[in-house]
Amino acid sequence: MPAVSFTTCYLVVVLRGIGVPVLLAYIITLVHPVSGIGANWGSQTSHRLPPETMVRMLRENGIQKIKLFDADYDTLRAFGRSGIEVMVGIPNDMLATFASSSKAAEKWVNKNVSHHISTNNVNIRYVAVGNEPFLKTYNGTFLRTTYPALRNIQQALVKARISNQVKVTVPLNADVYSSSTSLPSGGDFRADIHDFVIQIVKLLSDNNAPFTINIYPFISLYTDPSFPVEYAFFDGNATPLNDGGTNYYNMFDANHDTLVWALQKNGFGNLPIIIGEIGWPTDGDRNANLEYAQRFNQGFMAHISGGKGTPMRPGPIDAYLFSLMDEDDKSIDPGNFERHWGIFRYDGQPKYPLNLGTTNSGSLVPARGVIYLQQKWCIMKQNARLDGSDVAPSVSYACARADCTCLGYQTSCGNLDARGNISYAFNSYYQKNNQLDDACKFSGLGTITRADPSTGTCKFNIMIKAYYASAGQLSGCILRTSTLVVSVALFLLTNL
Repeated sequence: MPAVSFTTCYLVVVLRGIGVPVLLAYIITLVHPVSGIGANWGSQTSHRLPPETMVRMLRENGIQKIKLFDADYDTLRAFGRSGIEVMVGIPNDMLATFASSSKAAEKWVNKNVSHHISTNNVNIRYVAVGNEPFLKTYNGTFLRTTYPALRNIQQALVKARISNQVKVTVPLNADVYSSSTSLPSGGDFRADIHDFVIQIVKLLSDNNAPFTINIYPFISLYTDPSFPVEYAFFDGNATPLNDGGTNYYNMFDANHDTLVWALQKNGFGNLPIIIGEIGWPTDGDRNANLEYAQRFNQGFMAHISGGKGTPMRPGPIDAYLFSLMDEDDKSIDPGNFERHWGIFRYDGQPKYPLNLGTTNSGSLVPARGVIYLQQKWCIMKQNARLDGSDVAPSVSYACARADCTCLGYQTSCGNLDARGNISYAFNSYYQKNNQLDDACKFSGLGTITRADPSTGTCKFNIMIKAYYASAGQLSGCILRTSTLVVSVALFLLTNL
């Protein structure tokens, strides 16, 4: 939803030829969209950069809107006096509490919204109640708690007298609607959740709040091998989809307008829409790479920069890129790419050239003052046998507790040999555990080196100093295994 700014303008016009200043006492209330792009900032990472470092990086990149998934106190406080608009998040596991207790909702709003606005001067504009709570994979877990939680949070904002500034919303996945005709004009909300969605939509409409939707062309390509690749991008190279004389040249416009049609059919055609998440990952899958990510995100920026909008919704698009940073602790149940959505690496360094149209240089500005651990890595000993009995359990242990998502078919480290795969796994665990000596033992298979083992596109990372202590103490035997974990190791030990 375009952020609303109320500006009182006094225009003094000197009428040439008359020579008399005329004060035009027009007090004009202007409602206009904030320029620029927003970004999602997730916290599922083992080693965080200090919030102050992140906020400075956001400001230096001209990113004016940020979407959070929780209400971490230090993170929110860091946004004080920054001018950056903040969407604060309520995780799904808190929905039941707020659904059943208006007092709990009031307490949360007072602590996480009102306090930061009044005391820390944080520009909080939205509260995201839940995160894709109607996702099909949740099997209806949050269907009956999302609306009551939303209602109680809205009432809490009213009671706190901040409901004019702070709006509620529910970020939903695009799977909440579909088209009976495979065209945007056939769009409607899914029959099994229709009434639940409309209940939410009505509350949003009644309170001048936006509908937030997450749209991912990458996921369509990932789940459907026959999906036309060019249709995911904005280059105009795809065969257009004709909907009653309206041509759609990319999936984003078609998907977005399917939602517009769904809203329109149910009597809410003018409800504001926010694109809560949109982006492209850079690793963990053959279609998740730097080239495609740069092409998609730069194409999207060009697509929305002119304020053209979509065929069904002309005008500026309010969007948040997903995401700001890579998150090495994210669940990989949806796919290994989940940890690689960032336009910045885990250390705040840009991954590829991207012009957001917000900096003088036309490129991303890296985080400053990042503190790295020592220049040393953990690798497999050269004289260690690849077929040793401890190898598979060691690799499995490392990958289960660190991040091996860069190892796989056509990924950044997909060309490593078996020894390289093992070394990568060892180093990932070693770095995540703050380079503790015990984290490179692996039954005598590991050794510490100061020679960078990175090769080609495969980078062996050096971890940053964590803002919060995140790597717990190593405990017990380092080699607890299971049949499932061993099978993972056997895959990694093959020559890819």
